[in-house]
Amino acid sequence: MHEKLHEKISSLKNEVEQLSVDNDSTKKHINNLINEIENLNDVAEEKEDVIDKIKSSIDHFETEHPRATAILNDIMVTLSNMGI
Repeated sequence: MHEKLHEKISSLKNEVEQLSVDNDSTKKHINNLINEIENLNDVAEEKEDVIDKIKSSIDHFETEHPRATAILNDIMVTLSNMGI
């Protein structure tokens, strides 16, 4: 995995760990998204699907979880720079 992407994912994992117990569904959603990012392969359709999920998550979490949103934005930029 690309080093910058790995760093961003680690930051996102740390952010998820800091969410309160009340945010269990948010934690699950972001952890599932992290798993999908970590398991990306060369299938173009899967890449597009993961990118769409990241965009949707950014829109959904923007006001409640601004740090997680910022990290997801960074991940989007990193994936884009990787040609994904």
